[in-house]
Amino acid sequence: MLGFQTLILFLAAAVVVAITPGPGIFYIVGRTLAGGRTEGLASSLGLGLGGLVHVFGGAVGISALIMASTEAFTFLKIAGSLYLIWLGIKTWCEARVIEPTGLQTTGVHRAFREGMVVEALNPKTAAFFLAFIPQFVDPTAHVATQFIVLGLISVALNTSVDLIVTYWAAKARAGLAKRPSFIAMTRQASGAVMCGLGTTLLFARRAT
Repeated sequence: MLGFQTLILFLAAAVVVAITPGPGIFYIVGRTLAGGRTEGLASSLGLGLGGLVHVFGGAVGISALIMASTEAFTFLKIAGSLYLIWLGIKTWCEARVIEPTGLQTTGVHRAFREGMVVEALNPKTAAFFLAFIPQFVDPTAHVATQFIVLGLISVALNTSVDLIVTYWAAKARAGLAKRPSFIAMTRQASGAVMCGLGTTLLFARRAT
């Protein structure tokens, strides 16, 4: 199983990866600025659950099959990118709609669901886990168990960073919350970020 030194090296590398700004962090910032802290927290947890899909998929070999198949990778990539772009357009179009307080719970549920789907449909996340985690796995021990343990740690670190980012994004939003024009602008920016992330994913290439 994992040695102490290997675990320390993995933790150090995983922390660096978690705090490095990437699509997930930009997505969380956009959702928090658009919908507030609660929606940002729900999105963070949704991304975490979506990440677990790739962890268990990698452990049982499904992710490897997807990455080895050009057709499967392309299908997942297109589905994920179109979903992000659709969310972005929808967010932009709803930017100036003032939501009644009574709809807050529904917004949270949708934010959680959308975060989970966005991450689960991202083949680049599967590629990352397949490239990163095996470097720290002992091939002489139970590989799948090690993959799951390291994957859970990685997802936990990523989610923790997302929650911290949500907190600070929510504070920034609260400072200008009394300006309706600002809220509308941040929602439009959130929609633009999602469209940008979706477009970037659309042009992602499968590692050879």
